[in-house]
Amino acid sequence: MNELRLRDLAFGARLALTLFVAVLAIGFGASAYHLREHHQNRDEQPGVSLEDITGAYHGVNTTAPLVSALERQHPPELLEGERELLLKWLRSGRIVEDYDNFDLGDAAPDQLLRKSCLECHARNSTKGDGIGAKVPLEYFDDVKKLAFSKSVAPVPLKVLAASTHTHALALASMSIVIGFLLLATRWPKALRDGLFALAGLGLLVDLACWWLARSSAALVPLLIGAGALYAGATLLSLALVALDLWWPRRD
Repeated sequence: MNELRLRDLAFGARLALTLFVAVLAIGFGASAYHLREHHQNRDEQPGVSLEDITGAYHGVNTTAPLVSALERQHPPELLEGERELLLKWLRSGRIVEDYDNFDLGDAAPDQLLRKSCLECHARNSTKGDGIGAKVPLEYFDDVKKLAFSKSVAPVPLKVLAASTHTHALALASMSIVIGFLLLATRWPKALRDGLFALAGLGLLVDLACWWLARSSAALVPLLIGAGALYAGATLLSLALVALDLWWPRRD
């Protein structure tokens, strides 16, 4: 019995399949945009970072860089009393309000930072191997980027369960359809079977890591890699299907 080949379908059927493939490709683009908008700024920084993804699936607690620097006795010449004042301010919950509080006088954080830090951390400073250009502390807009400790909780379990339910059923069903379309093309069997298998593997590992990463942040890079594998295999499959639909027949 002859195998079904997409190129043997009538013009109207091939056109319809091509349009559906285009719609799926648009859907993947929209998904990428949604993921970026959904995950970015969890770490209060623009763009999507590893910390954003880790926060969503595992949760993160990060100590403010200024706190870490002060706790490791940087700068060493800072008086211990002044160090304690700065640490108390950074842990007070009044970072914005007390930064340049006039009532604090010389003990105001901005005065302490200017006195002890700007020798190296000014933008035009020639000391500190140019650290001032990379990590300036001249203005509050500079300081606030380094002053806040962060705590990002993972998505609630019921939200994760609902998302898994939706994505597992929808993506698996869509991927099976795309896979069978790919199998009906004229591309080499190893390529067709391999892409189909890689898409399945990527999707399974990605969804599994949504849950497993709650216990181990080390699995977050695997989650990202599996998602990229699934998306790459699926998009390549769509491209191969679309190309095969219009590639001239061989005599």
